[in-house]
Amino acid sequence: MSAARDLSLRCTQNFLTDPALIDCLLDASTIGPDDQVYEIGPGTGSITERLLRRCRRVIAVEKDPALVRRLTERFAGCPRLTLRQGDALTALLPAAPYKVFASLPFNRTAAIVSRLTHAAPPPEDQYLVVQHEAALRFCGRPATTLYALLLAPWFEAGIIHRFRRSDFAPRPGVDVVLLRLAKRGPPLLPAAQAQRYRDFVTFAFTCRQPSLAETLHRLEPGRWPRRALADTGIGPNARPGEVPVERWLCLFEAFRRGAGTLAHDRVQGAEARQRRQQTRLHKQHRTRGRATGPGPPRRRNSGWPAADRLDCHINSSSRFSAAFHLDRAGELLAKQTRTPERRTA
Repeated sequence: MSAARDLSLRCTQNFLTDPALIDCLLDASTIGPDDQVYEIGPGTGSITERLLRRCRRVIAVEKDPALVRRLTERFAGCPRLTLRQGDALTALLPAAPYKVFASLPFNRTAAIVSRLTHAAPPPEDQYLVVQHEAALRFCGRPATTLYALLLAPWFEAGIIHRFRRSDFAPRPGVDVVLLRLAKRGPPLLPAAQAQRYRDFVTFAFTCRQPSLAETLHRLEPGRWPRRALADTGIGPNARPGEVPVERWLCLFEAFRRGAGTLAHDRVQGAEARQRRQQTRLHKQHRTRGRATGPGPPRRRNSGWPAADRLDCHINSSSRFSAAFHLDRAGELLAKQTRTPERRTA
């Protein structure tokens, strides 16, 4: 592994150090003796050890070769642990029912959550140690986000623990929480409508109009948008981030039943287009220089909302949060829908 890659890995690794705290977290979870648990980034094995005390099997995926060697030595001869070296974004997920307990690298939170929630089958339950700012976006607080809408029909998101920074080694430069994503049973939408829903909400969030009503009227002028907004109680000036998740579900049902073929065709593929744009942004970022000081000036008229552009000024106290801003930039949320949050540094 190159020195640059090794530094990149270690800059996003923060390990829980107190076994008693880990036990308290597991006691509050649904993980039991019959469960198979998938752990991402076990690091030094503090969580792995406590998981092995209470569940049937642990599958741990670690990217850092040095940590894999340490884990192999520490848990030598333990038949209930399957240790794999690899990337969590490409590693094989279990085919049998499983739960997840993991301390995620902050710069890959969105990508890993997306992979887990799109998996077939997805985890029955997920407990993820993540940056507080990221967790708020998955929960749709204080404003509804695209991330929250893409999760809500299938997973219930909630913050169940707030850590102290001193709970980790090394100490992170941001606030950290335990996010739970519990799989709904049954889901709020049938499988046949899943992709259409995802395309609809993605289109609505990435179509930069002054209000949700304006977006719908431009999508298909006529009676349907006015009637749908009235029936769902959404005001004429409401922005996407101001509409609660449950009303989005009602609005989608009205769209599905009332919109014409042209409107459905325009919405189709919106999520895939957004993902391609996000991928291009990531590739552009990787070509930049070492992130230890002020980066290149921001481009004007780039097509990205100002609040979603990557802040290239990264110092030692904010390096843990800066990478997450790259992931969230792919949301393409309209500028007026965002509630600015104070960065924790």
